[in-house]
Amino acid sequence: MTEPKRYYVDESKPWLQPEAGWPEQVPKNYDFPEMTLYEMLTAAVRKHAYENAIWFLNSFMTYRELLDHVDAMAASLQRMGLKKGDVLAIALPSCFQYVITYYACAKLGVIVTGVNPTYKPGEVLHELKLTGTRFLVILDALYQPLVAPIADQHSLDRVIVTNIADLLKVSSLKKWLGKKLKKIPTGPTPPGSVSFLDLLRGTSELVSADVKPHGIATYIMTGGTTGTPKAAILSHFNCVTNAVQVSLWMWMSEPGAFMVGVLPLFHSFGMTAIMNTVIHSGMCMMLFPRPPETEALLKPICEVAPDGQTYFPGAEVLFQRIADFPDIDRYPIARKLMGCISGAGPLHRNVKERFEKVTGAVLVEGYGLSEASPVVSGGPLGDVDTTGTIGLPLPGIEWKIVDLETGRKTLPPRESGELIIAGPTVMQGYLGNPAETAATIREIDGKQWLYTGDVGFMDEHGRVTLNDRKKQLLKVKGYSVFPTEVEQLMGVHESIQEVAVAGLPDDMTGEAIKAWVVLRGAWKGRITEEQLKQWCKENITHYKVPSHIQFIEEIPKTLVGKVMRRELQEADPIYKAYQRAGTAKQ
Repeated sequence: MTEPKRYYVDESKPWLQPEAGWPEQVPKNYDFPEMTLYEMLTAAVRKHAYENAIWFLNSFMTYRELLDHVDAMAASLQRMGLKKGDVLAIALPSCFQYVITYYACAKLGVIVTGVNPTYKPGEVLHELKLTGTRFLVILDALYQPLVAPIADQHSLDRVIVTNIADLLKVSSLKKWLGKKLKKIPTGPTPPGSVSFLDLLRGTSELVSADVKPHGIATYIMTGGTTGTPKAAILSHFNCVTNAVQVSLWMWMSEPGAFMVGVLPLFHSFGMTAIMNTVIHSGMCMMLFPRPPETEALLKPICEVAPDGQTYFPGAEVLFQRIADFPDIDRYPIARKLMGCISGAGPLHRNVKERFEKVTGAVLVEGYGLSEASPVVSGGPLGDVDTTGTIGLPLPGIEWKIVDLETGRKTLPPRESGELIIAGPTVMQGYLGNPAETAATIREIDGKQWLYTGDVGFMDEHGRVTLNDRKKQLLKVKGYSVFPTEVEQLMGVHESIQEVAVAGLPDDMTGEAIKAWVVLRGAWKGRITEEQLKQWCKENITHYKVPSHIQFIEEIPKTLVGKVMRRELQEADPIYKAYQRAGTAKQ
């Protein structure tokens, strides 16, 4: 694999101009450091040794404590036989142990792959086999449901187990009682497993691992909601650079600021926007083992986070819940939050406006994909409103819109095509999949361009509005329909809290549009599906009107808040009937 090319973006590009909203405090180009993730951590410790690096379940860990644990863990892993280029999987929720393991592996040159704790055993098996995982760090409560059923199908050299409470700064008696009363989850672990805590008690002496900035840091699983998951290969340089870019974009942040960490660290968004950006900036990450209820989120933020220096990356649904929380006046959240960025899907104007009114914080939309480490762009954290777009590319990133047919012709403003990007955070490729790599990363004019699969257009200022995924484009009577656009058009109806749109097979139209709708509480029983469909006919272009509307209680989402349209489709009776008919014909 070739090393990523570093270059500067032509500063005459339209998105880099003041009229596009480019913040004057953010450099247009930057000389990104050639360093490893572990070197980034040690640099942070030199500056912020006794500042807090992590808050988790009411316990703090300083930068000095974090580095001591990382060094001890790295040395123990090396003594157990793990070496540069080997793969270790982390099956943990966001917690102290996740951060320690990630950076210990970075010190050794061991490649990390994060396992989604909500996966089914078959999905875990696919990841372990694809990545060639040798060691596994796992929560004791997760081993039986997640790994035990597949233990005989993939050989692991070592299983390292930990309990969620292992590093909490509470008494051993409280931990014992918590497990006894089942307030702290636990579970049986396999024979021969190693205690995480025991590894931290070893010496920190380490044989040099000679880790290079362009060496592989992590395999990030991607594509699970649209097909068989692939592993995107990210280098240390990719990951460090993206953390630097996000830090530059958050120009008003200061050391000691807090980053709210609801996003899981196994996901690329959480890995960069929370864990790595915090370490680079000398901030403190607030980690939650799972997305909490709104009140359980607001309470610790208001108790421990600093005034005016608290930042929150997340999915739109999290900001919507805060905006709609009936007891919001009990929590001085407006005093805490400074800047928030919504990712994993579009940010609708009505959610943005309600949230900003309630909190006083700036909420902007961002965009990224695992193949780009992942953060590509964001709305400027200032006075320029870029709502409806995915903002501006971060320093060092270039983008353009190309035609869908050849993928090589740059399209003029306002014409829809595929978004492609270039820059120092583009992945090295897909693990063991050269065909997909070649289709996704292509050279144009001497630069490596990542084809995102997202369709949209660029305005005169270089800002991009996305319509939808290329693969999710619907064809209705020959018309192209983007599900996201229909969701946005329907979302203005006051009865709708959430809506998801997808296509169903239809003999007459090719595809029929279906909308799954979650109603606001006050509207339940006051409006019917037919009445809402009639409103759509009166307010939406005819070929974009849903043929089917179904009221449901909850729209399924991934842990990072991405709508799982495929799950809704596959559960639909019409879809199932067509699948059965197709199978019968075969």
